[in-house]
Amino acid sequence: MENFQLVTTLCALLLSTTFLEFSVGVDTLFPHQTIGTGQTLISQNQMFEMGFFSPGTSTNSFLGIWYKNTPDVVVWVANRNNPITDSHGVLLGIAGNRTLVISRNGSIIWSADSLGVATNPVLRLLDTGNLVFADKESESSSQDYYIWQSFDYPTDTWLPGMKMIDDADAGVEKYLTSWKDWDDPSPGNFIFRIVNQGLPEFVVLRGTMKMYRTGNWNGLYFNGIPRFPDAIFDPDMLFKEERLISMVEPYDSSIFKRVKIEKSGITHLYVMNARKDKWNIASVYPRDPWDEYSLCGPNGICRIDRATRCECFTGFAPKFQEDWDLQDWSEGCIRIRPLNCEGGDGFVEVRGVKYPDMLQFWLNSSMSLSECKAECLRNCNCTAYANPYITNGGSGCLIWFGNLIDTRDVIGADIKQNIYLRVSASEVSEIVPESNSDLDKEKEKKRPIKLILISMVSGVLVSVFINRGILLMTRRKRRAAQKKTEDLESPVFKWATIVAATNNFSRENMVGEGGFGPVYRGTLSAEEEIAVKRLSRTSRQGLEEFKNEVILIAKLQHRNLVRLLGCCIEGDERMLIYEYLPNKSLDCFVFDQNRRTLLTWPKRFDIIMGIARGLLYLHHDSRLKIIHRDLKTSNILLDENLNPKISDFGLARTFREDQFVAKTKRVAGTFGYMAPEYAIHGKFSVKSDIFSMGVVLLEIVSGKKNRGFNHCTHCRSLLEHAWLLWKENKILELMDECLNDTFVESEVKRCVQVGLLCVQKYAEDRPVMSSVLFMLGTEGAVLPEPKEPGFLIERSSSTVRSCTAASTNYEKETMSITDLEAR
Repeated sequence: MENFQLVTTLCALLLSTTFLEFSVGVDTLFPHQTIGTGQTLISQNQMFEMGFFSPGTSTNSFLGIWYKNTPDVVVWVANRNNPITDSHGVLLGIAGNRTLVISRNGSIIWSADSLGVATNPVLRLLDTGNLVFADKESESSSQDYYIWQSFDYPTDTWLPGMKMIDDADAGVEKYLTSWKDWDDPSPGNFIFRIVNQGLPEFVVLRGTMKMYRTGNWNGLYFNGIPRFPDAIFDPDMLFKEERLISMVEPYDSSIFKRVKIEKSGITHLYVMNARKDKWNIASVYPRDPWDEYSLCGPNGICRIDRATRCECFTGFAPKFQEDWDLQDWSEGCIRIRPLNCEGGDGFVEVRGVKYPDMLQFWLNSSMSLSECKAECLRNCNCTAYANPYITNGGSGCLIWFGNLIDTRDVIGADIKQNIYLRVSASEVSEIVPESNSDLDKEKEKKRPIKLILISMVSGVLVSVFINRGILLMTRRKRRAAQKKTEDLESPVFKWATIVAATNNFSRENMVGEGGFGPVYRGTLSAEEEIAVKRLSRTSRQGLEEFKNEVILIAKLQHRNLVRLLGCCIEGDERMLIYEYLPNKSLDCFVFDQNRRTLLTWPKRFDIIMGIARGLLYLHHDSRLKIIHRDLKTSNILLDENLNPKISDFGLARTFREDQFVAKTKRVAGTFGYMAPEYAIHGKFSVKSDIFSMGVVLLEIVSGKKNRGFNHCTHCRSLLEHAWLLWKENKILELMDECLNDTFVESEVKRCVQVGLLCVQKYAEDRPVMSSVLFMLGTEGAVLPEPKEPGFLIERSSSTVRSCTAASTNYEKETMSITDLEAR
């Protein structure tokens, strides 16, 4: 209805139009007046002109604003997304006292988004270059009275008086967008805008990718560029807490200046030499090729006064030396020695730099620098810290996590604009302090050389400083470490390779955490992703579990077992490297209210059969007879096609061919999946794995957890609930209700019956794995009647893990170690 009224008003306007007689100084358009091709408005003091124009060699027409004395400099375009292909009959006018429209033969090409209705509307071109639609009765110098203004819709040029805005609270953004080409003013590839990610800065984006950044606001200026001369550019800035809400250069009629983002993405600050009617470039961003975003890659710094422009930070080395030697720095640098979170790290000062991008950070505006250092040391993921503000001698605390991106020297930077890079203690000791006197320099010349040995141990550069008593690794330790690696009979990955693959164990790459420690997603190449399990210093597991998993799984090859690619042992580090499975673990589907619907009954049955085949291989077909001891839903990983793979062999044990039962005083596993004889007496065998298989099978069918099961007052576990339904011949009531449309009744009943057979109280009553697989896969087979399951009441009050779509099998609860005395 509103559009109909607008068109009706427009038609009436056209029928009653009085073409304005334009002359020098006409800056205002009234209702029932229009502007056509060849006619213009000119601001009062002859600063700006507005009308229809065709850019470059284009035959399309646009409504634009340009400088009167330099008409080739267009500063605003109205219909940049709606080019006029035929300018015959094109008019600009006020329609219905409420909006501004461009029309052609009665059809609307473009209209302004007005905020209200004017009693006596006028359109006026101001000397600032702002085109305003206002109410004549309430018109004043305050922009608050404008119904609409072109300054609210910037194109590629920022004029004095025009605000750049990034106000998330108000939902307002104003930024520049380049032309697509010199003769095409439609929005191009580049954007110049304020970004408030931590400390504010200006960035140039190509789509969503950063091409250039000014550096963050340091309290006086943006720390990646020289401070503006006040005579040229002295903007007013509005801050809200730490955010830059708006920035505007006050209008000064005595000097013409503008900021423009070119079609190439380069941004210029132009100043007019009025005497020559010539525009001069006062500043350009990026200033040089070395301003390109992340030119030197992660943990690299651009040194503009060096022959080789990119260097690695102290304690880092090129990720790919061959590429680095060819001046390809894009892959950046990786840490040479691991950090020691237990108090063995230090810091080196990097002076006069553009701060790294705030991709992962922590900010406190009131801390001192010494407090900031202590805060960094308390956080194992902290890689650098600095004062965010250089005012008042430096203030606040800015901490970076993960890789440091886009750092460079800044010529003339304030002496307080320094970052403090976290390095291992050995790197701190290698740095010779700067001498402040000739005497110090003389002493330095006489100081004996400290570095006497450099060697490679598992890919890590080790330096021994005998004079200072620093011994990073003795020959004995090196030999021991090498022997441990050889004993594992598994491919060994270098520390630097894993650091690079996981982006220095960044938070973004962490996919979960288990009893062993955190697990990270990593990329070895475009075709190969890995999962890295890193032994935590606080883990109750240690070298034995680590060696056990590597030795066992390295000798196992089956499509339903997770594939171990290798390991890494360097210093105190212990890591297992697996194939990466994108769908995480089975429990994240079966127990999740949303994702469980993805597992139809045919898919669940395939997963059950896959787990059974994998367990059969472990018990009967592999070179070693393996008892897993921690089979559970969260230890079943799913590949991209939801095929199951048994994982986590840290607790597994090998049996001789003639061995059937073993006993331990240290019971390790997870309540809810442990067979009674194992949990109570410490006895384990293939039959204890069969019990775990039965629990997993019933969980897959029901979509319910055995641990923490709560159905009715008389059921304390899923096993008890399944047993009661079996006795009442209501077994289909156990099935997950989301399977109602896909289930096969005979298969569901067979799976429940096999599951109950597997969880028999006494080990001798449970079938072996070959029988389990036969019963599951044979339609019409006669199955034994199950007896009462072994109900094990948990003696622990440990929290039951809840799994969301984002969680994985690597969470801490997925590997619980429980010490019980046999009785």
